[in-house]
Amino acid sequence: MIKLKKIAKNKYQLEKIPGMKAEAIVYVKEKMLPYLQKDLSLEQLAEAAMLPKVISPVVGMPDIHEGFGLPIGGVMATEGLISAGAVGMDINCGVRLISTNLVYEEKKFPRELLRTIVHKIEREIPIGLGGERKNLPPKITLQKVILEGAEAIVKAGYGDKKDLESIEENGKMTEARLEALTLRALKRAEKEIGTLGSGNHFIEIQKIEEVYDQKIAQQWGLFQNQICFMVHCGSRALGHQTCTDYTEIFWNAREKYKIEVPRKGLAALPLETPEGQNYFSAMSASVNFAFANRQLLMYEIEKILAEFFPDIKFNLVYDVAHNIAKWETHHGKKILVHRKGATRALPAGHPQNPKKYQKTGHPAIVPGSMGTPSYVLVGTEKAAETFFSVNHGAGRLMSRQEAFRTISKEKFEKSMGAVIYNLPYQKIADEAPLAYKNIEDVVETLVETGLTRKIIKLFPLAVIKGD
Repeated sequence: MIKLKKIAKNKYQLEKIPGMKAEAIVYVKEKMLPYLQKDLSLEQLAEAAMLPKVISPVVGMPDIHEGFGLPIGGVMATEGLISAGAVGMDINCGVRLISTNLVYEEKKFPRELLRTIVHKIEREIPIGLGGERKNLPPKITLQKVILEGAEAIVKAGYGDKKDLESIEENGKMTEARLEALTLRALKRAEKEIGTLGSGNHFIEIQKIEEVYDQKIAQQWGLFQNQICFMVHCGSRALGHQTCTDYTEIFWNAREKYKIEVPRKGLAALPLETPEGQNYFSAMSASVNFAFANRQLLMYEIEKILAEFFPDIKFNLVYDVAHNIAKWETHHGKKILVHRKGATRALPAGHPQNPKKYQKTGHPAIVPGSMGTPSYVLVGTEKAAETFFSVNHGAGRLMSRQEAFRTISKEKFEKSMGAVIYNLPYQKIADEAPLAYKNIEDVVETLVETGLTRKIIKLFPLAVIKGD
């Protein structure tokens, strides 16, 4: 069992165990400490600190839970060592927040209308584990998507050029190379552009329930009772296959490069190796695919909503990745930051902010579980201690099997309240709010430490999930 020592409010240091080369810290409220004993997330955090070239500290977020390799809710910075398992299976799983010019009023958004919109979206957009398009929209090709990301979708006429200014990395990583992807990864990806996927991925209709910082919210074009949409999805099979392929490649090459790793899930190589370079290019290709995926989904959702509200206007607030590895400058040094289930949150004045968010810091979007609120935060200067990273969601409390086994239909329906959802309870019990940590506790953990500030809270009206 990993022992913890409290070093500041909501901040704990892992006691060093043999093999750890770096410090490891985790941010949680005291009442959330028992959750850390339910799985192997702390052990995984400690193992990440055993890798060579790791920079202190390896960080666990308040939504931390066990994953493949690095725990979900983990941040690991290195001096050029790269690990596929520290990025994760769903490369560039991320969240896109879209605001509209619609204002919520109960009589304008009756349950019957919301239910009709939900069914229309799930008919028009492929969702679920095997969700595919029969044909790609005109002017879109897999090759363009991989090399150009969201830009490829905009160039094809599905979106506005100004959208790119509101996407992390402007929606494209230039290191992407088609030849770095395996044929199996490419074959699996071709018909999945503009699809939602399954698990915790969703399309959500929301209203802004509370505004905490009127000045920043106004600058971002957000206001009380505004109707917004949130899209949470990633690179689909392309990212999953890429992680699987390169974890195997890295693991088999570890003796060749004399790299000691504690377990296969953390298999890592120096970025300057051919295998490391190929993974970075394949990861970048998957990142681009995911940005393009969310861009096309936004276009499709707007087109559907225009049938119900002819005067509707969409505005992309921000699109942020939470499974990614990137070169960034921290404390005057260029380092490789892995975020797995963690969101970048650059404060006001940070040079890597998008131009439009220089004066405020960019939005850090933190979705709740199905049926619970989501938050938009902004990072502070103090967040430098986490490499300007914050949590990416609520974080699982139960495994999917445990949720299916223990959450009854009555408990599920009670936890969902008045929120409309598209699939029967039997298919999505593992996504019930009860299967996740309390989003308010998770968000307040970093607010209380001074790492983040709350800007708005959004509440779901309806949610579309894939089974």
